[in-house]
Amino acid sequence: MSVGVLIVAHEGVGEALMETAVGMLGFCPLAAAVLPVSRDCDPDLLDERAHALYERLDEGHGILVLTDIYGSTPANVACRLRRRGRVEVIAGVNLPMMVRVFNYATLTLPELVEKALGGGREGIMVCVPPAP
Repeated sequence: MSVGVLIVAHEGVGEALMETAVGMLGFCPLAAAVLPVSRDCDPDLLDERAHALYERLDEGHGILVLTDIYGSTPANVACRLRRRGRVEVIAGVNLPMMVRVFNYATLTLPELVEKALGGGREGIMVCVPPAP
């Protein structure tokens, strides 16, 4: 058993991150799903979908929920999942974070949170031209 991963993000963002990360690795090493959130969504329906995905993804070790912008509707839906227990939520999802999570699929939920945060932070940098 392993930790499940749920991306709750604005429509198109989560799908693109998931498709790209899985494409880079060639497979998806964790039970994972995306809950896209449109501008005209019904928050109650989103909560129902999020809970259903939680039930599908949690194999007994919890789920890591990644969302795009803290304070947005996707993040609010994600944070409400914490009431279920065995759920950690990280806002600011990016591709380096996703790849890091997938590369450390055997870690526990607390360990995976730390790897995700490290991948997200370390994947953001100013690109400078190489020295001549």
